[in-house]
Amino acid sequence: MRRNVPSQQRGLLEIDWPLFGELCRALALRVAQHYDPELVIGITKAGVIPGAVVASILQRDFAAMAVTRRSAGQMPELVAGPQAAAVAGRRVLVVDETCDTGHTLKLALNEVLALRPAEARTAVSIKTGAYEPNFHALETDKLIILPWDRETVVGGELVVRPDLAAYLAGEE
Repeated sequence: MRRNVPSQQRGLLEIDWPLFGELCRALALRVAQHYDPELVIGITKAGVIPGAVVASILQRDFAAMAVTRRSAGQMPELVAGPQAAAVAGRRVLVVDETCDTGHTLKLALNEVLALRPAEARTAVSIKTGAYEPNFHALETDKLIILPWDRETVVGGELVVRPDLAAYLAGEE
């Protein structure tokens, strides 16, 4: 989930660390059944987590590419892409943590395709919208709170993010 408080209209699904680990394992198995990537590219920030896990399970090379949104509601922008030498002529899997509109995955995939891989496919841990990545581990229409989005450091301690605290306590 991005830095906004979820709407109660869609409902909410909190993903904890053990469940996210299982989703990564399920994603790696789905990929392995239908595709044999030589390189897995995780989209920063959160996509590197499932990307690295999938690459590790599949025993494949891993790289990252940085994509950001300057502010909420804006289209994603490429900050840093993978090295052309790492991608050219190889089967590539581009991984992100979630996918709703597909804007981030489409941007990342287009950047990878410009580097002339032998083939490129996409994967996400959680599919939440209409965009269809090649692989996903879970599909839901609920808003997602991922384990790293639930808490933040305030005064040197981990606390529930202030913008989510009331919502998670059922006060909104």
